[in-house]
Amino acid sequence: MASSVADAVVETLIQFGVKRVYGIPGDSLNPIIDSIRRHDEIQFIQTRHEEGAALEAAFEAKVTGKTTVCMGTSGPGSIHLLNGLYEAKMDHVPVLALTGQVETDLIGTEYFQEVNLSRIFQDVSLYSEELRNPDSAQKIVEIAYRTSYISRGVSHIIMPADVLRLPCKINKVNTIFPIPEYDFDPAPVNDLINKSSRPIVFIGNGTRGLGNEITAFAKKIGAPVIYALNAKGTVDDLDPAVLGTLGLLGTRPSVEAMKKCDLLILIGTSFPYTQFFNDDVKIIQVDTNPVNLGKRYHADVQITASAEKFIKKINPAEKSEKFYQSLEKSKKDWMDRMHSDEQSSGNGISPEHVASQVVSLAPADAIIVVDTGNVTVWGVRNTHVGSDRKFLFSPWLGSMGVGIPGCIGASFGSDKMVVGIIGDGSFAMTMMELITAKKYNRNIKLVVFNNSLLGMIKFEEAVMGYPPFGVDLYNPDFSKVAEAVGIQGFRVEKKEDFQQTLEKFMATDGPAVMDVLVDPDEKPMPPRLTFSQAKGYVTSILREQLSLK
Repeated sequence: MASSVADAVVETLIQFGVKRVYGIPGDSLNPIIDSIRRHDEIQFIQTRHEEGAALEAAFEAKVTGKTTVCMGTSGPGSIHLLNGLYEAKMDHVPVLALTGQVETDLIGTEYFQEVNLSRIFQDVSLYSEELRNPDSAQKIVEIAYRTSYISRGVSHIIMPADVLRLPCKINKVNTIFPIPEYDFDPAPVNDLINKSSRPIVFIGNGTRGLGNEITAFAKKIGAPVIYALNAKGTVDDLDPAVLGTLGLLGTRPSVEAMKKCDLLILIGTSFPYTQFFNDDVKIIQVDTNPVNLGKRYHADVQITASAEKFIKKINPAEKSEKFYQSLEKSKKDWMDRMHSDEQSSGNGISPEHVASQVVSLAPADAIIVVDTGNVTVWGVRNTHVGSDRKFLFSPWLGSMGVGIPGCIGASFGSDKMVVGIIGDGSFAMTMMELITAKKYNRNIKLVVFNNSLLGMIKFEEAVMGYPPFGVDLYNPDFSKVAEAVGIQGFRVEKKEDFQQTLEKFMATDGPAVMDVLVDPDEKPMPPRLTFSQAKGYVTSILREQLSLK
């Protein structure tokens, strides 16, 4: 059988090491689907919604750092990919989207399912191109893959059905592309650190995998470590130098440290909530992307380098007086408060308690995926994870519904247990992907925080002075939904049944769902607000976190 353009696409992906493609079959994709069928080196993962396919690809990429692939057929199938692709774009993870298109002689005729894919995908993509000629097919796939991997974002290839069927010669492509490293002078960095008495090391996603190195560097210069949300799991939350995150979901000791600090060392982050920064602080900013340097705040020293190279090259003097030690009582008081919240009785099962216990019972190498909503607050504040544990969520897009597909993608990317902390509203959005989890027997444990509310939205309405409206949810028994799919389901309605049920749930082989009826009156702290509202609200949050009068 002669090779086709579809074969060229598939075999080029195989040469780059792509292991699977997420999607749903469709007429314009049939040549690609058949080519995958004939190649044992790559697997087709049949999802139940293209949004799930793109989210699964995005979360696999978050785990592996490698370019992953999803696809949708012409028209609606491709459009459905967009939410998951924006997740990849905004969190800077590499995903390649393959979209089917009607035959070339029909483009521009307003044919059935013909949409302008080039225009639709323009904003989400770093690179977007259409296959037109067999001679350029492999080169387009190569450029798309390279762009996605090197620039950390979405690439997009439009594939008209007739072009995929054309005969094509397949060649070996260049799969080696070194990423350039920039050099820098460490003297200005060492000088600022040596002059500082109260430095802070503030880390982001760019420091993943460097937990021990970050902690050792911070302790050498006496600096507490604060992290952006997307860096949770990089350092050990229980280490005395680690104060947690900053911002609307931040901790009291991190805010206290920020008010006192005289030097802020930002490594691998472009943290957006600048209203929490000390206005007079000196800033050193380190990022692999020079576009991020000085983008949100004035940086006195700007370094284009990887976090690893930065830490290895600088050599400031060790400080005898450790700033982080002066904050140990503040951290202890905060941890005691969180523990008290986790034990509170209220009107039902404490969601803080559920979050803390679920993560504490998970295997040490389990990946934690947290959906968007109240559960983000509880997942961040009430779970304590060790150095280099994968802790994933939707940090920039903030999309509801990432939990189930995120767990599936993370599972394919690691083959470790993945634990999902998911609100009931989010769970219902993408629960068709339970079928994908069952079909491929993924070892995911999904905990539903069921309060029959869009709880964060209800709280936002209250903060803005509105009565609650449109936030009550009619929920099924999610454990029965799981059982209908063939997944083992558990349901907890009384707090005295929680711990024993949780232990059984975590010991289950394969996918499982635990539906927990949590206290509906437990308020998140704090809500999402518009910028104008946040300016005033931040003051109250700071007062609350610092217990100021």
